[in-house]
Amino acid sequence: MSVSDQTIRHLIFATWLMDSPPCQSSTSSLPHSFFPPVLMPIRNYLNNLEVVSPALAHRLCQLIPAQCPFARKITFGGRTVLTIPPLCKLNPFYDELMMLRFRALSYLADQLGEDISQYC
Repeated sequence: MSVSDQTIRHLIFATWLMDSPPCQSSTSSLPHSFFPPVLMPIRNYLNNLEVVSPALAHRLCQLIPAQCPFARKITFGGRTVLTIPPLCKLNPFYDELMMLRFRALSYLADQLGEDISQYC
C-alpha cells in the first residue's frame, strides 16, 4: 500500500466521522464557527493588512514575539512547583499575528534586503 492510498483512506474515514465538513481555512487550527462573529472583522483586517513601509515592518517585528512568551515553570527549592503551559494557541488571533509577522519579515528580507537575524 502506498503512502497516498493510506492518506486518502485516513482522510475519508476522518471525514466520515465528523459531524460537519472540514474547515476550509488553512490559517487557523480551529474552525471559524468556533469564534464569535464579532471577531471576524478583526481577523479579516489582520489577514488583509499589507506591509508596505520599513517602519511598519520593523514595528510589527518588534511587537509580535517569535515564540510564545507565556510558558513558565515556577520552581521553589530546585523543584518545579507549577508549570504554566503556553497559552498562545488559545488566542483567537494567534495564526493571523504569526502570518503578519512573517509578512513583515519577508518584506524586510526580500524587498529591502535587510538582515532580519535580530528578530529571530
